[in-house]
This record gives sequence, structure tokens and C-alpha cells, in this order.
Amino acid sequence: MRIAITGSSGLIGSALVGALRRDGDEVIRLVRRAPRSADEMAWDPGAPHGGLDPTALRGVEAVVNLAGAGVADHRWTASYKEKIRASRIAGTRALAGLLADMDSPPAVVLSGSAIGWYGDTGGREVDETTPAGTGFLAGVVRDWEAAVEPAREAGLRVVTLRSGIVITRQGGILARMLPLFRLGLGVRLGPGTQVMSWVALADWIRIARFLLDRPEMSGPVNLTSPDAVTNAAFTSALAAALHRPAALSVPSPVLSLALGGVTSDLLSSARVVPERLRDAGFEFSRPSMAAALAAELS
Repeated sequence: MRIAITGSSGLIGSALVGALRRDGDEVIRLVRRAPRSADEMAWDPGAPHGGLDPTALRGVEAVVNLAGAGVADHRWTASYKEKIRASRIAGTRALAGLLADMDSPPAVVLSGSAIGWYGDTGGREVDETTPAGTGFLAGVVRDWEAAVEPAREAGLRVVTLRSGIVITRQGGILARMLPLFRLGLGVRLGPGTQVMSWVALADWIRIARFLLDRPEMSGPVNLTSPDAVTNAAFTSALAAALHRPAALSVPSPVLSLALGGVTSDLLSSARVVPERLRDAGFEFSRPSMAAALAAELS
């Protein structure tokens, strides 16, 4: 399969590119700089159609849209919150417009999204039928998913990937916590009762492959493990995997002050179930947090 990918240099994107190439797929990376190799194509996510002619992606059979500024990479200043929005919505809108105007568009678009759609549910179980929640991230995700609508209206199969917290030692929350935990300074964040909906990076990649190959699957899909855990349980599991203590805690107000508002992944509580994947017969290779941590830390 010939697949074009935006956000291919990010944590998930780079892993996906490697996995697809190992499977024998041809990958075209849409990059925001001058191309450095034959497998790259320059695009401008802030320009109409990404600055590309509708013929640029001729022959591409699938598109995976993962572009977006990191949610927890910086303090949430007003300017960075705008960057979070613009990097997702403007780029998705430009790409969707390009695909909609192609004479022979790709059959499928996997477009990035997040479980931020649901907001903080207080730990209540939610699935893909649950309406959008409230708050900054919920609003961003709602508009992010709406931005891909031109592609859907043009007849493409569109899947929006509502990703949970991605567990990998290569980056994200686990990579940020490992140094402290290895020193025996692991901490519970906030009350510890907040529910974390997560997915191992290895399973995220397997789900993307699964969705590319399932023509009957469209619309929102939760990329989350069936084993959501509380933050306290995650802390205990990580400490146990490293054979280190984790008896400390960081109060919510202190954490909010230190992170400048970037507390959604750490303090929000939502039990997001992968209902559509379960119904489609997908089987997780790392369904439990203990299994995911063991695989990552081995």
C-alpha cells in the first residue's frame, strides 16, 4: 500500500513509519521543510490544500494525519494554546480540502484525534457514542474532528483516532517519569484516584494497521486499552516494575502551578473503553498496564 503521513517525525508517527515499511508499504512523509530524501514531500499546513496541487498525492491509497503540536511539551500560555489548536485544525482542514478535490483520492484517511473529546467525566465510563465534553481540550478535539469533514463528504472513508495516553519509554508520560522513579522518587499525581485511559505504543501501531485494512470501519474509534487504571495504580505498577518505592504525592494545586495548566493527561479522569475495536474483534497484545510496562522496560 502507498501511504502518505503527516506528523511522521513525532513519537507515534516515526514508529508508524518504521512499522509500515517493515510490512512492505511505501510511505510518503509530508514535511514542513525542504525534502531531504525521495520519500519526503514538502507541504504547508497553514496554506489552502497544504500548498499542494491536487495531483501531488496521485496514486496514494491511504493517508494518516498525525500533525499537531505536543499538548504537554510546553506551559499552556495563551500563545501555546493557540498553537495547539492551529497545528491540528488548520492542517487537518487543508489536508481534507486537498483530498476532497482529488480526481482519484485515497480510499481511507486515518485522522488524529484524542480522548480529550470526552473531557473530565469524573471516571465515568464512556465510549464512541458519548457526546463531546467541556473544557479547552474537548473543544480542540471537537473542532479537530470537524476539520476532516470535507474528506468524508467527498466520499472517503474517514476514521478519527481518539488516542489515549500512549505508553512508551521513547517519550510521553512514561519517559518523563522514569528518571524520578529510577531514583526512588516516584510520585502519585494529585489525588491518585483519577482514571487514566491509555494504550501501549505497540498496540497503537497495530490498531492503525487494523483500521487501514478494515473497509467497514469509519468514524470515531477509541485507541485505549480495555484496562484503564487509576493514577495511583499506575504509580504502583511502575514502581513495582522498577523495584523502587513510590510513597510520595504531588497535590493538585502544586502540579497545576508547576505545569502551567498542562494537567489534562495527569489529573483528568475518564474511563474510555475501546468499544468499537472490541466489537470488531481486535485483540490487544498488551492489554494490562503491568504487561505494557514489562514490555517497555525489559
